[in-house]
Amino acid sequence: MTTDKQLAAGAREIALTAAEAIMRIYAGGFAVRVKDDASPVTEADETAEAIIVDGLRGLTPAIPVVAEEMAAAGPVPDVGARDFWLVDPLDGTREFISRNGEFTVNIALIRGGAPALGVVVAPAKGWTFTAYGPGDVTREADGGPAEPIAARAAGPDGAVVMVSRSHRSPETEDWLAGVKVAETRDAGSSLKFCLLAAGEADLYPRLGRTMEWDTAAGQAVLVNAGGAVERLDDGTPLAYGKPGFENPHFVARGRTAGA
Repeated sequence: MTTDKQLAAGAREIALTAAEAIMRIYAGGFAVRVKDDASPVTEADETAEAIIVDGLRGLTPAIPVVAEEMAAAGPVPDVGARDFWLVDPLDGTREFISRNGEFTVNIALIRGGAPALGVVVAPAKGWTFTAYGPGDVTREADGGPAEPIAARAAGPDGAVVMVSRSHRSPETEDWLAGVKVAETRDAGSSLKFCLLAAGEADLYPRLGRTMEWDTAAGQAVLVNAGGAVERLDDGTPLAYGKPGFENPHFVARGRTAGA
């Protein structure tokens, strides 16, 4: 039987292959199109997704794959209560287009409605985050060794808060008015989850539209590093396999003080 550690290792290799293809396109010119939901898409999104979907089907033929561009085109498999892979081949397309380096490749395995394992690669930054169980979370930087990471509790001066570089909203500012904030930092894509997981920030509220493929791999990294991702309406963990794959508003947190 294939272990989660082996599945995560396989997903990591697939994500790195997709990241190499993305960087080849990033180094040259590329066209930008607008999808029906008004979000941008490039050749890099589609090339990376094809690599990942093909790779995951080879790795686990019996586990269905749901991916962002596949969903945009319509043919989404019926996952029901089954395990399934959830893929965002290029999270942060706006960051990719603006060439600020804050984009990621995201692969997560959903089991029982929760991300069991995940891989996030930030190719322009040289970072790879891999998680496959509680406490089993690593970051590789610039080709160096995999080093364990863990979320932290916020300090007495307040929380270091991550906010979306491209999707900051008045609702988010209103929510933050009730939080003791030591510092606010901008970042794109699923990097916000990963920086919480690495103990470099404490809080990431998202009061705006996201889809499950935007958050699954980052949530796997953060939760396995000791953090949490909770719905804002009822405080329950953000769950997966929902009709339409759309998320409610949520907040991602580092480790709770005393935990």
